[in-house]
Amino acid sequence: MPFNLYGSQTDFLSSVISSPSADMPQSSTAELIKAGRFNELADQFLTGSIDFLGKLLVALLIFYVGKWFIKRIAGLLGKVFDKRIEDRALRSFLTNLLNITLFATLIILIINIVGTKTVSIAALIGSVGLAVGLAVKDNLANFAGGVMLLFNKPFRGGDYIEAQNAAGTVQSVGILYTTLTTFDNKTVHIPNGPLSTGNIVNYSTQATRRVDLTINVDYGSDVELVKRLLLDIAEKHPQVLQDPAPLSRMVKMNDSSIDFVLRVWTLTADFWTVTYDLNEQAYESLIEHGLNIPFPQMTVHLAGNQNSELK
Repeated sequence: MPFNLYGSQTDFLSSVISSPSADMPQSSTAELIKAGRFNELADQFLTGSIDFLGKLLVALLIFYVGKWFIKRIAGLLGKVFDKRIEDRALRSFLTNLLNITLFATLIILIINIVGTKTVSIAALIGSVGLAVGLAVKDNLANFAGGVMLLFNKPFRGGDYIEAQNAAGTVQSVGILYTTLTTFDNKTVHIPNGPLSTGNIVNYSTQATRRVDLTINVDYGSDVELVKRLLLDIAEKHPQVLQDPAPLSRMVKMNDSSIDFVLRVWTLTADFWTVTYDLNEQAYESLIEHGLNIPFPQMTVHLAGNQNSELK
């Protein structure tokens, strides 16, 4: 078959002119509606919907696969933290920070894989950054406070502390809150920001604590006898330390009683046991030896005729 050069060129030019180029931009929705090209509009909608559903399925698949991997990584690093880090509060903080970092990385990875332009997302975040910053400024302060607590270490997991009008055993230091458990098994969440800048009383730092008991007896009681009785119960208690030695002295003369103080040292773990035991034993010992513990009362003396009828 003979080759027609001119015919081939003519057919090629005709095909280029008649067929739309792949690089030519598609008409907008408004232009299609204005021109009445509803078939093309339906085709664009169907194509866009299929493309969106495809990206959504890919994003969901990546999310669940990534979530599975994050769970395994967090579990593995959690075992490492348990072996290498003794502080329970520090372990909880690092675990929470690790989970947040991994999930943030997963979200960014999904955004890039499905084809969304990160530049547009950055511009969107920048446009609302001021409002978000004002809304979460307290949380940012709490996050910074948590970091400062872990660096300064005023307490560790398991310590008994008193701070921000709350007292309890430290369970964990989270990203935003520190969790305490009180003696009556209540859970208290304290924001890390105020906690890091306020006063913290840690009762678990020192190995020993001093127990101070105030005992009241009636006026006229034998001072030396009271002192000896209090020292006896302190020296006989197995959990009271003998170095420093227990101390018993009269400290004050009140309106209706004289006050004695009993000061003993004990291990921090035995503080409450010793406190309760000494209170009970001091009461029993004083009653046994005929010493009265006073209670508030008032004596009224009437002037004039004592037998006259009051009106």
